[in-house]
Amino acid sequence: MYINGNWIENTALSHFAVTNPANGEVIGEALECQEAEVEQAIQAAQQAFKTWSKTTAYQRSKCLYRAYELMLEQKDALAELMTLEQGKPLKAALNEVIYGADFLLWYAEEAKRVYGETIPSARSDQRFWVNHKPVGVVAAITPWNYPISMIARKIAPAVAAGCTVVLKPAESTPLCAIAMFKIFEQAGFPAGVVNLVTASNPAPIGTIFCAHPAVRKLTFTGSTAVGKHLATLAAPHLKRVSMELGGHAPAIVFEDADPVHAAKGLSLVKFLNTGQACISPNRIFVHRSIADPFLAEFSKRVDAMPVGDGMNPSVRIGPLINQAAIDKVDTQVKDAISKGATLLNGGEAVILEGCEKGHFYRPTLLSNVTPEMKIYREETFGPVAAVIIFDTEDEVLEMANDTHYGLAAYLYTNNLSRAMRVFEALEFGIIGINDINPTSAAAPFGGMQESGLGREGAKEGIFEYLETKLGGVAI
Repeated sequence: MYINGNWIENTALSHFAVTNPANGEVIGEALECQEAEVEQAIQAAQQAFKTWSKTTAYQRSKCLYRAYELMLEQKDALAELMTLEQGKPLKAALNEVIYGADFLLWYAEEAKRVYGETIPSARSDQRFWVNHKPVGVVAAITPWNYPISMIARKIAPAVAAGCTVVLKPAESTPLCAIAMFKIFEQAGFPAGVVNLVTASNPAPIGTIFCAHPAVRKLTFTGSTAVGKHLATLAAPHLKRVSMELGGHAPAIVFEDADPVHAAKGLSLVKFLNTGQACISPNRIFVHRSIADPFLAEFSKRVDAMPVGDGMNPSVRIGPLINQAAIDKVDTQVKDAISKGATLLNGGEAVILEGCEKGHFYRPTLLSNVTPEMKIYREETFGPVAAVIIFDTEDEVLEMANDTHYGLAAYLYTNNLSRAMRVFEALEFGIIGINDINPTSAAAPFGGMQESGLGREGAKEGIFEYLETKLGGVAI
């Protein structure tokens, strides 16, 4: 753990093992923090806030920019660590490191763009001034599926705004967090500005974060169920919260789209990170008139996706994070088949030679999926593509919006009017129009309904960590 500028190696604390999901081998260990360490980290952040919040935007920018440079210098080592700890193929891990570094660069620049304003008054002897001040100590909880970029996406805007941070990474991926905090240390962040606590059981830490009076903001990425629980705990204390939660993304392929082009794009985004992404398309709606060529191309591409250890450069589908993830995916597939879905590819867990303790599931394609099936309603978080046939635009919009989630959606069409209509009608925070990667450090990321609160990235991201302050001046 990293608290108040020091690496904590308390021999009185126990450790927990960190394993490689591809083969079950122990690759390291992390400390089990207790309440005392969490309190120590929060107090360090509170003390550091007194001075960090008064630094200039240029001073904060300099630290962020140096961290950005260090991430790029160490990108290969970071990617290899991520593949070992989280499982994603090495190329995808490298892409994530670069994506995460972009947030450090963006907020190194955005720190200098927090502008105030003057507002005209109805009185001739009065002036209004508006400026922005940092919220205070931020508690951050990050997920295992993007263990490096999510740390950068939360810490960068917080420290750019002048806040200090205590971060608890996912219990499956603490080593990536440790590597990131070594970068923050090398970049010259003052003691207490960023602090790291680790534990195999996140619940007690989340409870402390939500109740501690010094913590003024909670930012969380994870499941909707846990996000709701944390928001409930934070509510009595009126803490600011940002929640980036689950998704159940629809992807719509209209009859005027090229079915081969759409199948290529959606097969890439569906199986990104082995389907373990909150913006992964969970329901793929295809117009009846082009369903056959779409399914044929999609099936061909699924067949060409090798499964295995992500350290192998030829592998496209890495392991799922644990056995529970395998069980969830397999339950959804079996339920769909039992209720009439057609299995075109995959549909089973697989044991690979040399990786007998790994958590692998074959990339799977299901057609004739209907609303009665679990996969139609529940987030899969695995390598299963579910295809639903539709006939009309009105019908598919009703089906696409028939969910409590509202994070991401996708559509393929060559009709500009339809693109605008559907973009406006879809009740989701992020929509890719003939685009499978509608994300960037410069673009706001977040969902509607039960997919979350607030936005990360873009200019909106830094305002999640700022209070607005008004001065009324009589002259």
